[in-house]
Amino acid sequence: MTLNVEPVHPTFGGRVSGLMLRDVHDEPTLAAIRAAMDQYAVLIFPGQAFSHSEQLEFAERLDGVIHRKTGSRAIKKNRLGDEGITDISNVGADDEIMEKASRARLYSLGNRLWHTDASFEDPPGRYSMLHAKHIPEVRADTQFADTRTAYDDLSDSVKGSLKGLTVHHSIAYSRHTLGFSFSEEEAALLPGAHHPLVREFANTSRKALYLASHAAQVMEMSMPDGRLLIRDLMEHATQPKYVYQHEWTRDDLVIWDNRASMHRAMPFDDENHRRELVRVTTLDIAA
Repeated sequence: MTLNVEPVHPTFGGRVSGLMLRDVHDEPTLAAIRAAMDQYAVLIFPGQAFSHSEQLEFAERLDGVIHRKTGSRAIKKNRLGDEGITDISNVGADDEIMEKASRARLYSLGNRLWHTDASFEDPPGRYSMLHAKHIPEVRADTQFADTRTAYDDLSDSVKGSLKGLTVHHSIAYSRHTLGFSFSEEEAALLPGAHHPLVREFANTSRKALYLASHAAQVMEMSMPDGRLLIRDLMEHATQPKYVYQHEWTRDDLVIWDNRASMHRAMPFDDENHRRELVRVTTLDIAA
């Protein structure tokens, strides 16, 4: 099957029309979506009226095992009843907009840092699928960065210097940079994980920088040198020429490959405007 994909950026990202994903069960169509993900890394599917269970079921059909060891589980109970559905909303358990000083809101501000989902776990996240349930009256966009093209544009000497480097990813580290603190008990649930700094894709022969705000340290380097390298590469990979900014409409489903992109939420007046998005992430496990 051939998908109808309209590019949204010169180097990555595409909008797909003509599919209702909750009804997609046949392997040829699922394979075509995977092939498009290999090409574009980020795909937008408008008009997807998913229930939570339908979103989970589609994610499993497309890519297998669901990520359920979310960072947020350490500080709050999932109000949606399933740890496979990550709540990316400014709404609390009482169904009201969260107070500015609430701990859950302060934790969620970390979504405004450039990151890849579940890089602090092993295995890490592969595909994330974010569904827009309720969109505010003001812009509340999400940005995506193309970490494959960012890698391609590095000099040969820099690429050579990155070979064999591994990075410790920790969500406790990224939240700490914003002044958010975990208790000892909470931190024990979030030990972090080690991953290569450069990811390789056997089916496309491409490589990508595997970066995130969770990237705490390059294990083969001193702490100052490693953190400076991460900072420099993050600045390189998030230049405007590598970034696509998505303006949400209700029932959009955006799927992205965490191995080939970073993303971040853009700020909006979250004290006065309700926004509800839910995410399912699959694990990077070989088929």
